[in-house]
Amino acid sequence: MRKRQLLDAAGPLLALVLLFLGWESAVVLFGVSEHLLPRPSRIFVEIVDRAPMLALHASSTVSIILSGFALSVVVAIPLALAISFVPVVRRVVYPIVVFSQLIPKIAIAPLFIIWFGFGVLPKVLITFLISFFPILIQAIVGFTSIKPEPIRVARSMGAGPVDMFLRVRLPHALPNLFAGLKMSMAAAAIGAIVSEFIASSRGLGYLVLVANGEMNSPLAFAGMMLLSLIGILLYFIVELIQRLTTPWDIAQRRLTPN
Repeated sequence: MRKRQLLDAAGPLLALVLLFLGWESAVVLFGVSEHLLPRPSRIFVEIVDRAPMLALHASSTVSIILSGFALSVVVAIPLALAISFVPVVRRVVYPIVVFSQLIPKIAIAPLFIIWFGFGVLPKVLITFLISFFPILIQAIVGFTSIKPEPIRVARSMGAGPVDMFLRVRLPHALPNLFAGLKMSMAAAAIGAIVSEFIASSRGLGYLVLVANGEMNSPLAFAGMMLLSLIGILLYFIVELIQRLTTPWDIAQRRLTPN
């Protein structure tokens, strides 16, 4: 099992190394200008040289990502429960929520700036709007897709509504819920950058915007690469929590033939 885990981790790392080597070779071979496409080695040097500044902007972006993600969890899961088990909410609220996702978030963002100013709140709200829908949909699927047999067995053993939820419905919904959380974490990173593009004086999105205005491509790519690393790290933190809380689902997926 350990050997398989090492092989699973080595594959993406090898692909990433080959990507950077091909990128570096192509830029040198074709003589591409640094202003158009900097070499990966130049980007890494920029990250090292500007580490304090990048760390300051990255901390601001991470706080927006985590705040928007936390708000998404707090709002989406109770709303998913209401939509799943309260017919009136499902008929009235669910269509409104779906319709709200058809509105481009980039069009709503300036309104948040008008309503709430240039502080942290509009950035968190933009991140929330972009990231809460995956949790909502996956939670609804998890809560409503359970087969009737486990419910009948639990009722025959005298399980009440609370035990039914905690011991049957919630464990069944956790794999879908974590799928939504991972999708939401990735979306939250995108939402944070969008919010910083529109109204911010710090953060990786603001840094990339300023670097593009100054034609400083190495710095812009350094900010984007750092954002990618942050997004990957946060994604795998959610993945790790899933492995610790749903070991039965992980074991079942390993036993399922490809």
